[in-house]
Amino acid sequence: MRSENVRIALVQTACTGDTSMNKEAASARIREAAGNGARIVCLQELFATRYFCQEEAYEPFGYAEPVPGPTTESLRGLAAELEVVVVASLFEKRARGLYHNTAAVIDADGSYLGKYRKMHIPDDPGFYEKFYFAPGDLGYKVFRTRYATIGVLICWDQWYPEAARLTALKGAEILFYPTAIGWATDEPSTDVRRAQLQAWKTMQQSHAIANGVYVAAANRVGVENGLRFWGNSFVSDPFGGIAALADESAEQVLVADCDLSKIGFYRSHWPFLRDRRIETYGDLGRRYLD
Repeated sequence: MRSENVRIALVQTACTGDTSMNKEAASARIREAAGNGARIVCLQELFATRYFCQEEAYEPFGYAEPVPGPTTESLRGLAAELEVVVVASLFEKRARGLYHNTAAVIDADGSYLGKYRKMHIPDDPGFYEKFYFAPGDLGYKVFRTRYATIGVLICWDQWYPEAARLTALKGAEILFYPTAIGWATDEPSTDVRRAQLQAWKTMQQSHAIANGVYVAAANRVGVENGLRFWGNSFVSDPFGGIAALADESAEQVLVADCDLSKIGFYRSHWPFLRDRRIETYGDLGRRYLD
């Protein structure tokens, strides 16, 4: 019988311009996480490269690869060796001229369980992702791993309660969010920075509360061009409590113990799913109610 207790890890690192070095560093961090007892390990968004979306350029398309492909193949061997589940965010080349921001999920026996393609694609100063990525078309996904049923969403998806809700309704016990988010280095107001960071945390804690699930966000750190990534990778329990929180600027493997029995406890005491009035939500399929 599967245990109700599972230790997870979020890998929070800085990235260099050397993809081979980034992949080696990620593998070392996965080993570190496994050595600390983690059974599910989530890497940050686009862990193999620097965050190239700060500008629109054609050279970064050379980083893209098939998923599954070379990187997932190497991670499959590592996952099987360590008996850990790995969530890995990659730049997917689907076809010539067609690319996605994609997370692959590899089970603890090394089997490739599938992938999730980022659904919500931002286009803001310093985050020009629409230039690189087509929106996901696989829908919201759950993966039944050896240790837990998990859902994977990616960065900008964090701000959408619909994405978290639909993934939870499919049976996810833990929502993983590989992330790359930070402040502009020339941002003058510390108060604005802190408000942005708090909003980011609050939004994801609200997903945990509303759905009665664990939420785990793995961010990167370091300065790349004009963007300072704010770290603060964290795990929220099913009622919004912070189970583990990483540093703002240091590289870190953040470990947290998840008691999956808490999902049933909180959902029975705060029965949000029971009391949903699904027959009244049809207008959510419209862009705006004019």
